[in-house]
Amino acid sequence: MADKYNSMPKYVVSRTLTDPEWNNTRVIAGEVTALKQEVDGDLQVPGSIRLVQELIAHGLVDEIRLMTFPVILGTGRRLFGETPDKTTWKLADSKAVGEGIPITIFRRAHTAQP
Repeated sequence: MADKYNSMPKYVVSRTLTDPEWNNTRVIAGEVTALKQEVDGDLQVPGSIRLVQELIAHGLVDEIRLMTFPVILGTGRRLFGETPDKTTWKLADSKAVGEGIPITIFRRAHTAQP
């Protein structure tokens, strides 16, 4: 796995980092829309609730893949924070892995334009 991650392109969204040390890593600041048009394929965010919330708020997320672990912590940050507008998502796929951990895939439901 390490060789795969080291060789693939990686993008870091940061206002402070300028020179990432990880191989094939590019720092972007405010260029996510352009990056989405530039990259042929999927862009994934394997974490960073704050970044995901910003991308959703700006309409830059087409698909959400969630793994739900049956643990209630009682505290923590919300994945889906406040957004400027309501968005509608449709279940595209679901399956269970391991000991019943559900993976659900939601895609943005596009409304027809008049």
